[in-house]
Amino acid sequence: MRTTWRHTALLAGLALLTAACGGTTKTDVAQQQSSAPATAASSAAADPNASLKQGLKIAFLPKQVNNPYFTIADEGGIAAAKEFGGEGKEVGPSDASASSQVSYINTLMQQKQDAIVISANDPNAVVPALKQARAAGIKVVSYDSDTAADGRDVFVNQASPEDLGRTEVQLLAEQLGHKGKIAVLSATPNATNQNTWIEFMKDELKKPEYKDMELVKVAYGNDDDQKSFTETQGLLRSYPDLAGIISPTTVGIAAAARYLSDSPYKGKVKLTGLGTPNQLRKFVKDGTIEAFELWSPGDLGYLASYAAAALASGQITGAEGEKFKAGKLGEYTIGAKGEVLLGKPTVFNKDNIDDFDF
Repeated sequence: MRTTWRHTALLAGLALLTAACGGTTKTDVAQQQSSAPATAASSAAADPNASLKQGLKIAFLPKQVNNPYFTIADEGGIAAAKEFGGEGKEVGPSDASASSQVSYINTLMQQKQDAIVISANDPNAVVPALKQARAAGIKVVSYDSDTAADGRDVFVNQASPEDLGRTEVQLLAEQLGHKGKIAVLSATPNATNQNTWIEFMKDELKKPEYKDMELVKVAYGNDDDQKSFTETQGLLRSYPDLAGIISPTTVGIAAAARYLSDSPYKGKVKLTGLGTPNQLRKFVKDGTIEAFELWSPGDLGYLASYAAAALASGQITGAEGEKFKAGKLGEYTIGAKGEVLLGKPTVFNKDNIDDFDF
């Protein structure tokens, strides 16, 4: 890797990579969600001087196990678990439907994991199962895409949702001269992070400097490469005068770039969003993409793993103002509503993209 860990910790905005099978293991699940009522587990007072417990079992439950973004993120979390003497593993569905994660939560609860680190496909569908897990003493950390607050102890966020949403619009506006029709190619309709970013995009577009820009459509590729490709094609058929596309998902931006690069729209329809340098390097160099944003998914998983360990060890409870150390990334402070921010987004373009390798 050409960059230092500290450099990659600043990388901004990875949403999801193009679908490809990683080497993750999918646990067979036969149990269905219990209908018994659940209550969140109560927490003792935090002991910031407590040592991290040895042998902690931490399970990562991404939106999809065959998504390279989550493969990178969860490998970072598993590596962190090894650092503090724990055991990490990744399990999860191959699709990103709203309820696909529920049966995995139930199985992890039966396996008596110490912590579950989850990126929620739907903010509410997983909450009843997570409440049961918390009532059983399992700590829950959401990362990348949050659950409803009563479903977890801490949310490890990539960056400020407002920063990500507004800077996506700013990036595209610079490329368009603040004029033209634009569209958003998102992931799933229920994805918490995507929807939050899009709301900030819409709010940014209300400012006077964007009076000549119009958001004509929010399309959904469901974090599926082929559907995202088809949705891009559909956008340009429906809006032949479309000037730009924002895709805040790595699956979407890669599929859109692939379509544009082989079409008459290459260089004419501007594309930005969230992706990885290795994924989009060739599209930056051939002129399909001028600039995009990202953060380090590996660092995100790494931070979430340490947050889970701090919770399971009693160092923190998830209350605002509590602090914990996250290995190589240093010390973090829990903010309002149990949120921990990884760092600021970084813009990638032809001038700096070769400085990064992930």
